[in-house]
Amino acid sequence: MSVSAQKLPPKIYLNDYGGDYHRYIDAVYQIFKHDFIDHKPKVGDLVFKLKFNPLYQDRAYTFYHMTHKGMDEANRTPDLRRCERMPWCKPGIENTEKFSLKFWEEERKGKTRICIWLEVEDDTVDKQWENNYFIVLDVRNGYILPWTAFCGEFHHEIEKKQKEYEKWKTTIGRKQYTLYSLAKEIMNRKKQGPSEYQTTP
Repeated sequence: MSVSAQKLPPKIYLNDYGGDYHRYIDAVYQIFKHDFIDHKPKVGDLVFKLKFNPLYQDRAYTFYHMTHKGMDEANRTPDLRRCERMPWCKPGIENTEKFSLKFWEEERKGKTRICIWLEVEDDTVDKQWENNYFIVLDVRNGYILPWTAFCGEFHHEIEKKQKEYEKWKTTIGRKQYTLYSLAKEIMNRKKQGPSEYQTTP
């Protein structure tokens, strides 16, 4: 279900800072710091932590992942679209049920994660698939790490995410989950060790 941009905090633009990237990225970090360090997301009694190290430009590593892109971890490049949508990340996590967002379990590099799909009705963008914002949570034993967040870049990428979601829905059958209950189930499985339950690849 798509969400009106009016229900979300306004995006933050480079132009708001006169094109000064250093001032801009500092402002984006202040939003991140407020939402994930000073006032962590609240989803039931789930514990949210952060991956701080290795620090990047004296900022938490998770911030680097949420605002930069690239396959080479040491040489990721700034992504202004990710930066602009930083104010959306925490609300997307906290309002998954309220906004009726799609979310699903996925396996990445041996890690169990939850992907949240925030579809936004936003007429200010030229390419409508850029209205798709994905938030990835890394579920650990007893706590959650906000891992990354990114925008849809191409239409085929959105189609791929839709297929991942549909495959997971098929895997779980008639089970119904909230973000909270899915995270709790994953944590319980981690405590119990490997089982016959298979997550989506």
